[in-house]
Amino acid sequence: MTIPQPAADPAERAAARRERVLREAVRHRLLDPEDALLAAFVDLDGVAASVAGLRAAFPAGPDVLHTFAAKANCLVPLLARLRELGLGCEVASPGELAQALAAGFRPDRIVLDSPAKTRRELAAALELGVAVNVDNWQELERVDALVGSGTPGSRIGVRLNPQVGGGSIGAMSTATATSKFGIGLADEGNGKRLVEAFRERPWLTWVHVHVGSQGCPLDLMAEGVARAVAFAARVNEELGRRQVVGVDLGGGLPVNFADDTTAPTFAEYAGLLRARVPELFDGGHRLATEFGRSLLAKNGFTAAYVEYTKTSGGRRIAVTHAGAQVATRTVFMPDAWPLRITAHHSSGAAKDGAPVPQDVAGPCCFAGDLVATGRPLPLLEPGDLVALLDTGAYYATTHFQYNSLPEPAVHGFTVDAAGAVRFVPLRRAQPVEELLRPV
Repeated sequence: MTIPQPAADPAERAAARRERVLREAVRHRLLDPEDALLAAFVDLDGVAASVAGLRAAFPAGPDVLHTFAAKANCLVPLLARLRELGLGCEVASPGELAQALAAGFRPDRIVLDSPAKTRRELAAALELGVAVNVDNWQELERVDALVGSGTPGSRIGVRLNPQVGGGSIGAMSTATATSKFGIGLADEGNGKRLVEAFRERPWLTWVHVHVGSQGCPLDLMAEGVARAVAFAARVNEELGRRQVVGVDLGGGLPVNFADDTTAPTFAEYAGLLRARVPELFDGGHRLATEFGRSLLAKNGFTAAYVEYTKTSGGRRIAVTHAGAQVATRTVFMPDAWPLRITAHHSSGAAKDGAPVPQDVAGPCCFAGDLVATGRPLPLLEPGDLVALLDTGAYYATTHFQYNSLPEPAVHGFTVDAAGAVRFVPLRRAQPVEELLRPV
């Protein structure tokens, strides 16, 4: 068996690394044409490097908390690995909070964001000491009732909508004039009302802002942060005291899905913030971040077998086991979420040959279950493997249970200096029997 050798070009190195992992996955039967038709893989070395890049881009110290957005990959073993790398955890539901606690995060390193927190959810978070970002006026009234005349053990902030506009993907833009998130800063009367809300509640000490992620340019994101920081300064000035002590920058950093280059980088974003909002870095604010996709997307891929191939209307079609159940956004919004796909022999070795336009279809029983249309690839045949790249965030870990298709296994992996691949289970494949459990 020929093992791919290290390459000088970064893209070639990345391709060789994936090929090595695929070969080993087949050898260990983590991919098998009968028993493991589909599996996802997360590069734990790459995750550690991404976290290191984030930490290096921002000031170090106890006044900076980088949290991982659990929605991007909520597998408890992976969350635990991120905790070991020094991250906190941002959660947006009772389930994600439970997962964060199971992964060992201390409550004071967990941030709760959600536009629909229930009274019970808020009470549990405040009792634990989890940080809470209040989304709206009615939620603030609920927190008032829970806090009463006491002093909460949680740090509490208000999510501001800076209303700076949207990016190229509306569904990923959270700072439009009519966004469902936060309290609109530009809406008539809200600025004054917010200042009074802080005046009446000395325990309101943070502001939170999140402009969006994929499709949002860095300039737009920086402008949203600048407006939030300016509002924090207004509160402190009008109250005559330093009440707002922290700024939660939210998450969001677009990911390059076009090739193996990581762009933009955390260093580029932090550099833009330093230029646009220098006071954010002068030591006068505590900081929190909530990155998710940008930490993990490029550190993972999903592999699936080709079951059948056919020609219809002159178009080649490869029917695979990876479709809407693991690539939901790509299938339903292909223009916004296109994925790179590579073709491999059953051994995991990369296929060569002249590219042929092919549809890469999934197993779901509806016509639109296509992860690529007319994609030029070496001719796919039954028994081949396809790899969906840049799927370390969302995708297989945000499973869509169409046709009762079970969740695939997710494997972490590391590659040592000698090229040896070691796999770590992150989620077992869901047995069909689990779908039959009585109510």
